[in-house]
Amino acid sequence: MDSQCVSILPRVCGVLLVSGSSLPDDTSLEKLLDWFTTIAQTGHSTSLLEACPCLVDFVSKVAFDYTSGSSILSFTLKLTGLIGASEDGFKVLKECSVLKLVFNPQHWQEAGLWEDPCLRIGWIQGLKMILKHSEALSFFAQADLIEPLLQLQTDSSLFVASAANQTLAQVLLLCQSPSSVGHNGSKNRDLEHNSASMETTQNYSGIITKVSDYLNKSVVLNQQILRLLAMLLVRVGPPLRDTLLLAVINSLEELVTTSCSQLTVPLLDVILAANRNSPNGLRDDCVPKQRLIRLLWVMLNMKKPVDVMQAAAAVLRSHQSDPALSAHSARVLLLPLDIVTGVSLLDENSTEEELRILITEQLKRKSCISMICVCLSNIPQITLMVSKASDCLPCPQRLIVTAILLLLRLCCVDSSSSSAGCVEVVRFITGNSKVQKCALEALLVLSKSPGVKMVLVEVFKVLTEYLNSHSSDPSVLQKSYQAVIKWVGVCPDLSCITDQLREGFIQAVRKRACDTRWEARDSTVEFLGHLVGAPSCWAFTEQEMEPSDVLLGGRSFTVPLLKEALQDPESYVRASSISALAQTLTPSWQDGTALTQEQEDIVTQLQEVLFQDSEGFARRAAVKYFIAWFSACSSPSSCWLLMQSVPTVLSQGVADLDWEVKLHTLELAELVLDRAFSDPSPSHPYAVMSDQDHRLPIAGQQSDLLSSLKNLVDWGVVSALLCGVVDCDRPVALKACQLLLKLRGIVCPVMDNTADTRVFCQLAGASVMQQVRKIQEMGKDTCVVSEACSEADKEGICASVDPECVSVCEVLRVLDLDEKLSILTQSSDHIYNSPLSLLQDILTAAAASSPPGQDPRQELVMDCY
Repeated sequence: MDSQCVSILPRVCGVLLVSGSSLPDDTSLEKLLDWFTTIAQTGHSTSLLEACPCLVDFVSKVAFDYTSGSSILSFTLKLTGLIGASEDGFKVLKECSVLKLVFNPQHWQEAGLWEDPCLRIGWIQGLKMILKHSEALSFFAQADLIEPLLQLQTDSSLFVASAANQTLAQVLLLCQSPSSVGHNGSKNRDLEHNSASMETTQNYSGIITKVSDYLNKSVVLNQQILRLLAMLLVRVGPPLRDTLLLAVINSLEELVTTSCSQLTVPLLDVILAANRNSPNGLRDDCVPKQRLIRLLWVMLNMKKPVDVMQAAAAVLRSHQSDPALSAHSARVLLLPLDIVTGVSLLDENSTEEELRILITEQLKRKSCISMICVCLSNIPQITLMVSKASDCLPCPQRLIVTAILLLLRLCCVDSSSSSAGCVEVVRFITGNSKVQKCALEALLVLSKSPGVKMVLVEVFKVLTEYLNSHSSDPSVLQKSYQAVIKWVGVCPDLSCITDQLREGFIQAVRKRACDTRWEARDSTVEFLGHLVGAPSCWAFTEQEMEPSDVLLGGRSFTVPLLKEALQDPESYVRASSISALAQTLTPSWQDGTALTQEQEDIVTQLQEVLFQDSEGFARRAAVKYFIAWFSACSSPSSCWLLMQSVPTVLSQGVADLDWEVKLHTLELAELVLDRAFSDPSPSHPYAVMSDQDHRLPIAGQQSDLLSSLKNLVDWGVVSALLCGVVDCDRPVALKACQLLLKLRGIVCPVMDNTADTRVFCQLAGASVMQQVRKIQEMGKDTCVVSEACSEADKEGICASVDPECVSVCEVLRVLDLDEKLSILTQSSDHIYNSPLSLLQDILTAAAASSPPGQDPRQELVMDCY
């Protein structure tokens, strides 16, 4: 621990004791506690008290001082728990008689402070911190702290109630196996040997009994207790889990029969948690699994359709092992889709006939929207279940696809389709984007279903209708595009796509590219890019083709649209169009196809984006375009336009105001740097070299490196890195520093001390020049050139180059990149959020709020030693 922190901590404790002392910010006490926690968790268990012996005295004084603010009191309660988390710290607190006082709720009630939720949360969290060993558990039992903890389970403050729930779970976990609790003490003690006495063990049993009685009395008509019970059943193990379940099972059965809708979900969570962890066998001291399954069946046969749907969804998501239960849940969830569309998904002799009548009546109301969405959102779970046991459903998945397509048509305003099912529901779902999106998401999942090729044409017809519909919401259009990509990807045979369907699709895409809503235009250009990445397919020509060629006619259609989108008034659309262009042109770059005039025009437009676009989104996308282009080319140097563009992109990008643009620019610089040298992953400069490496001709290495380094200078890579390393944005400077170190490791070991291999570059930016000149003023040569040069050479070089022109190797050496990397890899928190800074801030804030002439840092020094 820092000696300065140790020296001023007593004064900080004195300041905190002063009633109403101001703090630098609301989180100061939490930061202080985090620091103490770090000390406690590192080193041995007594490190906190050894490092901060004044804390015990501070806790004792606050416990007796009712005038301390609620935040100070809450902080003190938590700190007490942290100190007592170790057995040695617990012993010290016990000897000082602090524990009974601090954790006695009556003490705070008599002071009129218990009503403050801030104090209650401090009490609970302090208690949770201290419960780390058997000694603390014994104290908890003997002080009968279970009573106030149970009272807080349903506290009016949700934060207090939640913390109380978590602490109760921790208490029960300790009770079920107290001898296995870690001790955190400074000595390696045998806890079994020092385990609690028989009296304490009985107290543990008393805790469990009180918790069981409390749950049994409170579980009826109480959502918070049901959530608590579900959490406990998940976390604790047998036999404690069985004890708790046995205590509440009768109340649960009573609750199920009341059919209270508000309790359906939490009640299901309890039953499913119990069912998931219960044994299959029958024992006298536990609840049999069959009894829990029977509860689920009761909930699946309730008279309220909404509750039944919720129960079925919960059962299906929990992956119950009972196949009959899962199959019944799936049938229940498919009922609304069956009823609305009239597609017979379930047989007429189904046992759900009574429920069908109830759901049909429910679907005639506006609440049908949520019921249909529950049905559709559970299609993935139904599909997963069917994939494991194909006989669970009475219909093939292809039939479910048919039903969803009909539902989508019923929801489409421009569609004239009619339903053979519940016609009253159509007026509620027509044009409803929520139902449309749920149905489209279900269609995405069902794209992998067996036999769906038979309905592929219908799928594309429906999706085209949605893309053409004047009433489609932009989010629905986006889902429609996603569905097209998904179905194209899983259906390699698109020979069924007719000319009429293709023309309708082209018309829809062209229409949406000019939509008045920018979200629709953005989804359209994104789709054009994603379609290029779809796998090849078989078309009507019986040849393997790209889906973009089959559906849209290829690049002759997409590229002009994307070029037009480069001028879009919305920056998101411009950025998406640039990304889509990169995806569209990547195949031609990979093939090495010669650039067309159209592609050359695109490059010119992208350079204009970098220079003129006011939004960072488009400029980032423009740099990424050149990254994709450079990455896709097997030999970038053979493409004159690409290499001609690189210096412009690097010089403009590294000077951008947007830090992400600068970072992407450095990523491009890294690609160029790696391609410039034969080994894209050069070894570390200090790595051990093999004999073969030593035998390589030094002259040959120097010649190759000299040529590559000159290329990097000509392409603007070195200037960009030198500009980036002094950038005010830390991620940019860090990336540039790493690349400069990489460059130094490649060239400097070979090219140092060689007069014939000088390569000069222009210093871009005043910051770099200032750094170099500062180093020069501290004793370096007046011109940064190789030390191997003669004095005459140096004078000649200095006279022939600009002051901003420097030797690359020399500047890589004089800029202390290793130290800079060390600084950049550290977060700013190591200075501004250090413990010392925090303590000083507290003292400064207290001094500023003190009356004139009184310095609390001097007047309130505590005698803590």
